[in-house]
Amino acid sequence: MCPRRTPLVITFHNYVLDRVMRRYSSAVQRLHYATDLRLYTRMALRRAAAVTAVSNFTARLVREDLRFAGPIEVIPNGVDVGRFRPGDAPPQDGPLRVLFSGNLTRRKGADLLPEIARLAGPDVQIHYTTGARAGIGDPRWAGLHPQGRVPHDQMPTLYRRFDALLLPTVREGMSLALLEAMASGLVVVASDAASNPELIEPRAGGLLCPVGEPEAYADALRTLAADRERVRRMGQHNRQVVESRYTLERMVAGYLAVFERVLGKPVPLRGEARL
Repeated sequence: MCPRRTPLVITFHNYVLDRVMRRYSSAVQRLHYATDLRLYTRMALRRAAAVTAVSNFTARLVREDLRFAGPIEVIPNGVDVGRFRPGDAPPQDGPLRVLFSGNLTRRKGADLLPEIARLAGPDVQIHYTTGARAGIGDPRWAGLHPQGRVPHDQMPTLYRRFDALLLPTVREGMSLALLEAMASGLVVVASDAASNPELIEPRAGGLLCPVGEPEAYADALRTLAADRERVRRMGQHNRQVVESRYTLERMVAGYLAVFERVLGKPVPLRGEARL
């Protein structure tokens, strides 16, 4: 707990207190979201000197669900474009190499993976990591290729082994996996939900699909598998988008400006001289 006189800056990295997310939450989570977490979130908002969110979608949810009338500054997530960078040009033959990176939960759309793989057919090869939490188990589903738990410092190398990222998620504040994959030059097949449309330019950097419809994801993957030159162009486009809008430097500058405005004085970064 910080002293009450300390200015409070709140950042919403995601939002799960609304009714839509109840069907994707456990009984304990639903109780927690509807009672103490909602109460404490409202209390924090009343105290906050500044409120930020990682996406326009998340900011809008906070305003609508909590009826928050104050300003919310959107500061998108950023990634290290030096670490997450494209590898060699992907091969033009063989199956399309697709990665699902995240927890194996219904909220992430992991339950759709076996059906997507079945419908996509032999021209698409789907690999998956288990993430920090394997919420629906790790059954080594037929037709899917497990990568196990991959430490974050090994993720840049992993992304460079693939052509596309599959993100059939229900809710994201702003997906770091999505940004990392885009920075690595991957094309994206994702849900048209939450903040995904803020990041993905349809037909330029990826294909968006309706939530919960494995047929749509499979069709999108088959379309990409049939046109590898398009996959290459879309991956290059995604890299350019991240370099221009979603770098660590832009994110840090955004938060630094908020902290300096709240404090009314410059805030030195680590390693800078303190006056």
